[in-house]
Amino acid sequence: MMNERAQHLLKALIERYIADGQPVASKTLSLLPGVELSSATVRNVLADLENMGLIASPHTSAGRIPTARGYRLFVDRLLTIRPLDELSRHELEANLQPDSPQRIAQAASSLLSELTSFAGVVLTPQRSDVAFRQIEFLRLSERRVLMILVTLDGDVQNHLLNTERDYTPSELVEAGNFINQHYAGQGLSAVTSRVEGELRQLQGDIAELMAAAVKLGQQTLAKRNEDVVVSGGSRLLQVHDLSDDLSRLRELFGVFERKTELLKLLAQGREAQGVNIFIGEESGVMTLDECSVVTAPYCINGQVVGTLGVVGPTRMAYERVIPIVDITARLVSNALSFRE
Repeated sequence: MMNERAQHLLKALIERYIADGQPVASKTLSLLPGVELSSATVRNVLADLENMGLIASPHTSAGRIPTARGYRLFVDRLLTIRPLDELSRHELEANLQPDSPQRIAQAASSLLSELTSFAGVVLTPQRSDVAFRQIEFLRLSERRVLMILVTLDGDVQNHLLNTERDYTPSELVEAGNFINQHYAGQGLSAVTSRVEGELRQLQGDIAELMAAAVKLGQQTLAKRNEDVVVSGGSRLLQVHDLSDDLSRLRELFGVFERKTELLKLLAQGREAQGVNIFIGEESGVMTLDECSVVTAPYCINGQVVGTLGVVGPTRMAYERVIPIVDITARLVSNALSFRE
């Protein structure tokens, strides 16, 4: 069990190492404001912390650096989060306005990269069901109808229907109005169960169009594949901790290009409450064992549909990155959510 003095020194060492990237010597720590301990006392405490696996001594230096385990304790128990500065908050708010899910995902990824100088990643919206805001039918020619389905998250789907008979424009307007009045805002799976019991009671014309709308909407949902939008991967070339090992950096870029490992990792973040942090090997991705991934889920009308975050070195300013990720997730949720 760590005492208060050991926690204080570990916090001071990690903050100093994050700030300048150099191993921290006991003498340096002893001279920091608020430490007020002799170099000998600091050395003894650091030896204990090293035995606990929280810090390590690089071969080329007498100073210590944090281990992944040390970072984890720091993040969980010792970190002091800084409020996001007004300039960064304003930039996020100005660029994350209501728009299509794909454009919002791209904007969020770019902003995360720009504000942290690391790689921004966004798992695009994925829903187990899709609810629609509006359906409209347009006559194209005899027995050919264009169905326009607008989902709650702003996605617009166009489907061509080959109908059993010719519909007049007024009949198509009537059918669209009926469906919107009785079913708008519901998920297609819920609509399907209702339709099965209600189709017999509907007018035949509307029943045919309603059944087609449900079928095609669900087919489109089944074809939706999750994707990860990655921005600013090249910024990691400027990160000294990663750029020293070009072979490892190439492997990291391979992870960004393949996206498979990122998909699995970000999918885990959907289950988290708030910000989730994977440090080093915690990600389960070997190539990321020198990195930290900070993620947060985002929602559409209260339903978690995706995850966004930042990939950077373990030596990152967690106190600043965490609120950036957290606020971005909240703003993305607001931008995607449908309001009457």
